[in-house]
Amino acid sequence: QVQLVESGGGLVQAGDSLRLSCAASGFTLDYYTIVWFRQAPGKEREGVSCISSDEITQYADSVKGRFTISRDNAKNTVYLQMNSLKPEDTAVYSCAAGGYYSSSWGIWDLYDYWGQGTQVTVSS
Repeated sequence: QVQLVESGGGLVQAGDSLRLSCAASGFTLDYYTIVWFRQAPGKEREGVSCISSDEITQYADSVKGRFTISRDNAKNTVYLQMNSLKPEDTAVYSCAAGGYYSSSWGIWDLYDYWGQGTQVTVSS
């Protein structure tokens, strides 16, 4: 069964850090582009960060310099290190996997597999 499972969310204070994980089962992440999305209540889903199979990375302007995406193919997992968290980072964070990299990486429907999400709440 193909699955993406996110973990690592939680309730933190502004300025804290969290590391989210996106673990794949049923397929190998090595050849996939992985994207982290987030959706806050009442807002549209947005692409946060992307890492291609050859480790090209992209970030939304709102998280540049604070978030870092990485992958560990041996563990079939992609990570999102989130530092200097702000209340506006509060959202459900989900990962998605697709078979190719696109300059339009922030479009949810481009991908083949999606996780259920993990809640990140940042208090002020």
